[in-house]
Amino acid sequence: MFAILRQILKPNNKDIRRRLLFTLMALAVFIIGTSIRVPGTKDITGDIGFLELINAMGGDALKRFSIFALGVMPYITASIIIQLLEMDIIPYLAELSKQGHVGRRKINQITRYVGIFLAFIEGYAFSFAFVGRGHLAIEYMRVATILTAGTAFVLWLGDQITQKGVGNGISLIIMAGIIRTLPTMFIGAFTQLVKMDTTQQAFLGIVSFTLFVIVYFIIIIGIIFVQEANRRIPIQYSNRTVGAYGREQNFMPVKLNSAGVIPVIFASTIIAVPATIIQFVENEKLALFVQKYLTYESMIGFTLYLALILFFTYFYTFLQLNPDELAKNLQNQGGYIPGIRPGKETSIYIRQVLSRLTIVGGAFLMLIAGLPIIFTKFSSLPTSVTIGGTGLLIVVGVALETYKQLESSLVSRTYDRSYKRI
Repeated sequence: MFAILRQILKPNNKDIRRRLLFTLMALAVFIIGTSIRVPGTKDITGDIGFLELINAMGGDALKRFSIFALGVMPYITASIIIQLLEMDIIPYLAELSKQGHVGRRKINQITRYVGIFLAFIEGYAFSFAFVGRGHLAIEYMRVATILTAGTAFVLWLGDQITQKGVGNGISLIIMAGIIRTLPTMFIGAFTQLVKMDTTQQAFLGIVSFTLFVIVYFIIIIGIIFVQEANRRIPIQYSNRTVGAYGREQNFMPVKLNSAGVIPVIFASTIIAVPATIIQFVENEKLALFVQKYLTYESMIGFTLYLALILFFTYFYTFLQLNPDELAKNLQNQGGYIPGIRPGKETSIYIRQVLSRLTIVGGAFLMLIAGLPIIFTKFSSLPTSVTIGGTGLLIVVGVALETYKQLESSLVSRTYDRSYKRI
């Protein structure tokens, strides 16, 4: 890491420093926007339950009911929907996905339109739920329009970071929102754990807080290990020439956690549906049933949540990495797995490898997603203080990808300069 910092500070890497500065300034604009409240509204007090993930990804913007309260969540939802529809459900989208860069640009444009539409729907629902009932419809429309405009601006800001800055703009905005809440969380943990009434209490409190920080960093190291872990399937090509030391060895890397955080988002959304319905339907029996069986606090709801994460891990992994298509593409390129016949046997082998990796990856996601719920249940600390969680997984993943992109850019520039000297 220090080597990269030295490379960035070199005089001939002025454009990289300019890109980094632009990225930091754009993220600062986003952070400032999360503190600007929608006119005529108040902060949301109390527990927001299933919306906590949206609040965390938006830098506590939802609880402040700021102009960026929705953040990029509508766009993420739209992306997931479009990805599912590309799988031969809508022929037009399936055809676009096969048209390379031009098709991808059209799909991205469609995704943004769908995201803006979802933002308005969600904004209207949030205004109805949190602004309060009894207002005129035009008031709800006004709030929904402001929230939609906030999402549109955040998406534009993300595009500017991608084009003029470093890394993926949307991912960096999500990471910035999550990091924004970390200082508050650590301050809350320190305040609750360290009591200065007596010397003994202060000592025990400092030890407890130190253990909390150590466990937090151990979880971060574990996430980095799992995110970087992959199974390398050896590949050989029959049309490659044989060198002096035998055939050139290639690999097909398959990540341990190929699905990322998408399964957790899917599972959270499904668990959130009943809780959303009971807010608009005044039915005590239904509310009691949902509270008893379909919330994170209940054992059945928590078990269902973990089961959904495992299911969607399998679903999304095999949706992205179709063994039949991988085997077909490999065969068309003249490649094969040593000891495995091309075609059906290769597809079966890849499916078995994916299944085994997905079990471990799914268990990891279940652990990371379940830790905050278990910690909150058995800890006396406030709900704002958590260990693990989807937010931490997102932060580590985005940080790793941005670091790799920056490193790759610096290496390519060094190579180009060396080549020009020759």
